[in-house]
Amino acid sequence: MTALENWSAQLAGWAIPEHILAAATESPWVLPHAVFVRRADRHVLSPTGASYAELRKALGDSGTVLDIGAAAGAGSLPAAEAIEHVTAIDVNERLLGEFGERAVALGVPHRLVEGLWPDVAEQVDVVDVVVCAHVLYNVPDLAPFVAALTGHARRRVIVEISEAHPLTALNPLWRRFHGIERPEGPNADDAVAALRELGVEPEVTRWSKAAAPEYQRFDELVDVTRRRLCLPSDAASEVGAALRELDVDTRTPPDLGSSGRNVVTLSWS
Repeated sequence: MTALENWSAQLAGWAIPEHILAAATESPWVLPHAVFVRRADRHVLSPTGASYAELRKALGDSGTVLDIGAAAGAGSLPAAEAIEHVTAIDVNERLLGEFGERAVALGVPHRLVEGLWPDVAEQVDVVDVVVCAHVLYNVPDLAPFVAALTGHARRRVIVEISEAHPLTALNPLWRRFHGIERPEGPNADDAVAALRELGVEPEVTRWSKAAAPEYQRFDELVDVTRRRLCLPSDAASEVGAALRELDVDTRTPPDLGSSGRNVVTLSWS
């Protein structure tokens, strides 16, 4: 099996078993809107990390940016002072609106494109730097996705992903509530292997983010986690107890199933 085939096969393993999905009263594909907004505001207020450093280096005094899977702007807007124009692409119209509001507040000329990469690649211009934060684990077919990233960057492509697949944090809970084992991969090393198979030799920087509250209240995390596990609303107290047993910090609740603290920045010319 090639590295690309291995990547796709491991991602396919994350499909929720049909009998569990059919019994769910709410969609498990939860998009925690507030988490993305808080994350963007936090990063804009206090830019940090290897991906930000790489972006500032690639931009120099100024440059244009394409942000793939932009959400509210955490991947690009922290470098606002050096961005002469940014194009944000996301499938979520509401999050694109949040991006636009923040770009306006920061004085960054911008364009918002609703759609899926690389389907909308022909609609956008080549830029100096392409950034793509926490999207790869949603991409089973890496070849066209990566080719479009590289083809749209004059200077640099910067990709940020979590070291482990972000949903692995929920694995003990799937075991507890449904008695099933969930996958452990793919991970960042698998992504690097796949990129190399595509002829891309990325610079790899591993680093850790400081702990920060992703939710304002613990019960918000409980509700999102419950829905991700395909559990009914009356299971909330059990989910809360399980999260406490996993030593989840109730004062700074993280978004289980999101980026996590251990992350990897992959960049190439």
